[in-house]
Amino acid sequence: MCQDCGCGDPEVVPVEVHDRILATNDARARHNREHFVERGVFAVNLMGSPGSGKTAVLEATARALAGRRRLAALSGDLATDLDGERLRSAGIAARTITTGSACHLDAAMVHSALHHLAWAEADYLFIENVGNLVCPAVYDLGQAANVVALSITEGEDKPLKYPVMFRQADVVLLTKVDLVPHLGGTHLAAFRRNLERVMPEPVVFPLAVSQGLGMAAWLGWLEARRAATVAVPVAVEGHA
Repeated sequence: MCQDCGCGDPEVVPVEVHDRILATNDARARHNREHFVERGVFAVNLMGSPGSGKTAVLEATARALAGRRRLAALSGDLATDLDGERLRSAGIAARTITTGSACHLDAAMVHSALHHLAWAEADYLFIENVGNLVCPAVYDLGQAANVVALSITEGEDKPLKYPVMFRQADVVLLTKVDLVPHLGGTHLAAFRRNLERVMPEPVVFPLAVSQGLGMAAWLGWLEARRAATVAVPVAVEGHA
């Protein structure tokens, strides 16, 4: 059981305590955001269930942007550095945040980990959150965008069962769509309809990263969002 958020159990974390925890977290998130904006780093909070394909998406993103963009990542995991190892092997400067029993990352964890990661020269900082469709949606980390990876194998009802997560999302990556022919009764249209019921402005990209399917749309969104968010330094006469 997470001792910060109580996983929705009011007997574990009373409402007034929870409100104070979130207020403290939000202040730290603002501090993180100031760092990211100052350095011109576009920070992405990547959320989703265990096995939804978060790490695979980052690996494919690194391959596609190799030589064009510099990527850094923080990877949240309860007990191992396995995802961090995969990210570093893909050429991403990465550090794992081991949470123990915590079911999400918070702004303080992110801030502490930044001191041990060469992130300031990156174009993108991906924060791969702990695999969970509940708690990560509640905690601001200082990110510029929320991205949710949802595997086609998880079922089209997930947006309706976990609405807070999808309500907070800027974009949903519907992963492993190459498996659709092997999943009787699973329809992409049903996923889209359910997302439309909970997302204010649904943006969905079907992906099959092993085949490169959908990567162009995802990268196009990422680059456009970064261009619209990150300030371009203005050269001052007489200075580089």
